[in-house]
Amino acid sequence: MTNTGIGTVTAKGQVSIPAKFRTKLNIEKGDKLTFTLNDNQELVVSKEPSKLDWDDLFANYPTEVVDIDENGKYDEKMSPNFHDWMVNG
Repeated sequence: MTNTGIGTVTAKGQVSIPAKFRTKLNIEKGDKLTFTLNDNQELVVSKEPSKLDWDDLFANYPTEVVDIDENGKYDEKMSPNFHDWMVNG
């Protein structure tokens, strides 16, 4: 696949994105795109992550229930990952 493609600008300023890029970036109807003009006067287009993208990103992220008592204490043996984060950052 080449890194260039041709899009057409309509009278309303809308641009068609070549199919190969829509497929590669999984761009679908309703997705949000960011347009950035870099220092070389080049327009860079990036896909904004959707809720589904974020859900996929965190799907396998470990979770840990931490019970904190009224004094702000927790059992470090019951919450080892939280304790490590509290101690080591």
